[in-house]
Amino acid sequence: MFIVRLPELTYKKLSAFFIPLGVSASLTSITHVIINGTLSRGENAAFIIACYAVAMGVFGIVERPMLVFRQVTSALVKNHRDFKLVSIFFIYVIVVALAGCTILGYTPVGSWIYINIFNATPDMVNEINIAFRVITWVVFFSGLRGIYQGILINQLATNWVSYGVIARLIGMFLAAYIFVQIGWITGATGSLIFLIGMFIEAVFSVYKAEAILRKKLAVPNPEDRPLQKAEISRFYFPLLSYFVMQSLLVPLIYVFLAKSEHIEMSIASFALAFSIVNLILSFFMYTHQLVLQFYNDHRRKIIIFVIFISIIPTLLLVILCYTPVGMGFMTNVMGADEVLSRETLLVLQFFIIKTLVFPWVDFLNGFLMLKRQTGKMLFAQIGNLIVVMICLFIFIRLFPQWNGVNGAISASIGEMAGFIIVSYIIYRMTDRYFERKRQRLNAKAKRR
Repeated sequence: MFIVRLPELTYKKLSAFFIPLGVSASLTSITHVIINGTLSRGENAAFIIACYAVAMGVFGIVERPMLVFRQVTSALVKNHRDFKLVSIFFIYVIVVALAGCTILGYTPVGSWIYINIFNATPDMVNEINIAFRVITWVVFFSGLRGIYQGILINQLATNWVSYGVIARLIGMFLAAYIFVQIGWITGATGSLIFLIGMFIEAVFSVYKAEAILRKKLAVPNPEDRPLQKAEISRFYFPLLSYFVMQSLLVPLIYVFLAKSEHIEMSIASFALAFSIVNLILSFFMYTHQLVLQFYNDHRRKIIIFVIFISIIPTLLLVILCYTPVGMGFMTNVMGADEVLSRETLLVLQFFIIKTLVFPWVDFLNGFLMLKRQTGKMLFAQIGNLIVVMICLFIFIRLFPQWNGVNGAISASIGEMAGFIIVSYIIYRMTDRYFERKRQRLNAKAKRR
């Protein structure tokens, strides 16, 4: 395991490491605002946006295997040899992913999925296919970006992650402006804007990370144990399964909310509230990297730092829910009417528990990544999903008039359940647990 060892770690250095990661994650959410804002200027905007949305829905599934590589390289790579091993593994994964994209984009399989799973109409299929064929290349550059960003993170060059995202957004703004000026706005336009942005971000990541690999990681440290191929698989596949299961949460909630008293208001208020919560929490989605890079050498400082930053998303949400700022944000920024704004703010109040717990779940998951026990993360995610479904089933039957609130309560309770499970898993890995277990066995042996 690569751990950066610093003679002195200050909170200023921790902030310099963490803030660029948080900023880059928050800025990335602007990507789809740029694209949807461009597509909305088309002649048949609703049709174009719907086609692009279906293509993006399929893309979101096939991109999942690429997103994991950021964690793989940041956790496992400590020299150029390790990176080469991970790169070979990446090639295998990307070949499979691109083969799947080819089948979806150029055979009737894709058309069947669009119509039967995403409820697309037959006249949408051709437009979706063109958009998806373009967006297929985003899968490759997304993986390339992730594998090199892991190097930037474990070498504390997180400012370059932010530079890449900023350059990406500038490139997307320029591309969107040009497409609007020339009047070429289709579903493929959104895909091409996305591709241009991802290409730019990947170039920044590759440029800086390659320089680091040549200068700082070219020669292995004799004290480091060489990375084995099997270790990569054992780390990667459980983490991939974790992310895939995580992506099932919202669709499952929508299925249950469709049984609410007011279906449209229920789903709309939950969707808006969930997007706001995700925007707030996106800044804190890299808490696990603090553990991966610093925990072994600076345990106490990392815990104190996480205690401080974990409070921030809850404070932001409390301000939105209980001050006039919330209504102003909903009407002026989100563009919701007064009824939807009030309903969404009510739903947001029940997400406060989730914002309190989420940074700590990510922190504890970082500990499991550090110990290369990613398989154990699945237990917490499975528990989360089961609890969410049980809560939704009960609340929808008893209180259908609560609408989107049922989704927020269930999601928060599920997050808390996941936190309890992962906490218990980590407790079972501590010396204290094994000491108590040894004492119980000794006491049992004496009674015999």
